[in-house]
Amino acid sequence: MAAPNPTAQGVLLPGTGTTGYPTGVPIVTGPPREVNTASLCRIGQDTMQDIVTRTTEVFQILRGMQQLPNGGSYSVAVHTERQAKLQEHLRQLTVLFRKLRLVFDKCREKAGPGEPEVPLLHIPFVDEEGTKQEEKTNPALLSANEERHELIEKLRQKNQQLKQVIDMLRNLIWDINLMMSARS
Repeated sequence: MAAPNPTAQGVLLPGTGTTGYPTGVPIVTGPPREVNTASLCRIGQDTMQDIVTRTTEVFQILRGMQQLPNGGSYSVAVHTERQAKLQEHLRQLTVLFRKLRLVFDKCREKAGPGEPEVPLLHIPFVDEEGTKQEEKTNPALLSANEERHELIEKLRQKNQQLKQVIDMLRNLIWDINLMMSARS
């Protein structure tokens, strides 16, 4: 094999197996590319999908590792194989979470400095006192809530009427079938 050209843009790496590239594949070592935030978000989305897929596979493996329904167990070789598969999936999950964290940090860096966001502020709590106070003071929420309660009550009444009609039809059909069977 010829020696790599030192003036070329790529550098040939020996097949050490650490880069994941086959032997002799050139790696471009030019200036780092600028990746926009949308691309980073797409990478993060794909990484998140991989995490969900791997997690589902982990649960499937764990379900398969349970004892058999008849109380028996799998052979040692099968159990060892499944254990190794589980460890590999967990290792890959760790790598994916690290990748997701890097993408997240890069997105935050590109977004620039700002006030730190507290994730819990975006989660609405039912028992939170601020929302109850807001409901009491906001006339639009009061009227919407009142209308909702009225509609729920009307729905309950209609359901009760439907139950009565169904019972009446059931009794009528029962009587018709009884008369027809008495005729025969």
